[in-house]
Amino acid sequence: FREDTIEEFKLGYSPEKSNALFEAGKAGSYSVEYLEKGGLIKKSGDRYYDFFRGRVIFPILGLTGKPIAFGGRTLKKDTKTAKYFNSPETVLYHKSRVLYGLFQARTQIVKEDNCYLVEGYTDVISLYQSGIKNTVASAGTSLTPDQVRLMKRYTQNITILYDGDPAGIKASFRGIDIILEAGMNVKVVLFAEGQDPDSYARSVDSETLKSFLQNEAVDFIEFKTRVLKEEAGDDPVKKAGLVKQILDSVALVNNTILRSFYIRQCARMLDVEENNLVNELNKILRKKRVKQ
Repeated sequence: FREDTIEEFKLGYSPEKSNALFEAGKAGSYSVEYLEKGGLIKKSGDRYYDFFRGRVIFPILGLTGKPIAFGGRTLKKDTKTAKYFNSPETVLYHKSRVLYGLFQARTQIVKEDNCYLVEGYTDVISLYQSGIKNTVASAGTSLTPDQVRLMKRYTQNITILYDGDPAGIKASFRGIDIILEAGMNVKVVLFAEGQDPDSYARSVDSETLKSFLQNEAVDFIEFKTRVLKEEAGDDPVKKAGLVKQILDSVALVNNTILRSFYIRQCARMLDVEENNLVNELNKILRKKRVKQ
């Protein structure tokens, strides 16, 4: 990362020496109790040691720009060592209600009227450095309704960037449904297998990246259909299940006009009569109303 990027995201390093932060904290009259509660130091027997020692540090900033938690990434290749350590939940930090990079991204999200959603710290930073500054990360947690409400303060439009990992793609469907339930618009960009936003942003210039994100963004219907169609093959039972899964998502869209467009698109992509889809959708909506 460039020097200005490092400054912008307040990136740092926790020394390998086991209690460097603890000693500095004591010298600066920081409360040992608060350092421990914040997850910065741990106790072993009667000695304290730094929790993040030997790691690159990613401060997680609140909406005022002050650090409320930290993520630490190891530089060791040892597979027994956890790649990331994160701060524990505290009175300041509830991970399900925080988006990494939101403090840096919020002005640009409003300006672009779109928020790119990624998974990790380095995805956010690499995209920011390449000029895509309206990016946030769920950072180590599945997307939550609280995180979606945070984004909704700044825009109605979310574009999720996924790497090509099949397991991750299937797990993403729940996140899409949470966004739709919040009454927001969602598009998806899928990277080639083995690539993620971080690696792709490093491999191309900023103009190529920008046009890739614009050209590859598809709405959730097309994305979900593409993924599930591949899985169903020619099996009619699986195909029927595929239709049901897509209609479950369409049922979450509150705008009736938008819903009818999605039904038309769905009928065309799946080669199913539009009336049949409308009937199935109405059944789902009736069940939903009864449940409510």
